[in-house]
Amino acid sequence: MRYNRRSTVHATLAVLLSAPFIACAGQPAAAPAVTPRFLVSSDSLMKSLPFSEAVQVGNLLFLSGQIGVLPGTSTLAPGGIGPESRQTLENIRAILARHGAALEDVVKCTVFLADMGEWGAFNAVYREFFTAPYPARSALGSSGLAFKARVEVECVAVVP
Repeated sequence: MRYNRRSTVHATLAVLLSAPFIACAGQPAAAPAVTPRFLVSSDSLMKSLPFSEAVQVGNLLFLSGQIGVLPGTSTLAPGGIGPESRQTLENIRAILARHGAALEDVVKCTVFLADMGEWGAFNAVYREFFTAPYPARSALGSSGLAFKARVEVECVAVVP
């Protein structure tokens, strides 16, 4: 049975928010030690860039922003916002799978668009990958994305 995103997130937040504030003899408790795991892509191009494809802290997985490049290249999927958006979300799906998660585990997305006029076209593709209840999401315009991409998306997921 697949875990329930909403109840897992609530339980995770309750632990994260309450644990550091429990007092003992008038002194705040030390925050629990959580060691981040920096997860680097095996792709040679991605390994040469100064960031991890994802970082796991506890059961939260933070993905670096992804653009619509074809795997193993710096070439954007041809055809504009639709194909780029689709490739971006496929790249995110692949990263999640490599680290034990799936699109259903995503709880937050941040979307950067080179042109906010393409928001509707992006949303059409986004609905192919995510269904209700949708992850929390922000979308904003950007004056320049890597490789002159039309879209970049970063996500946070709960690893089951």
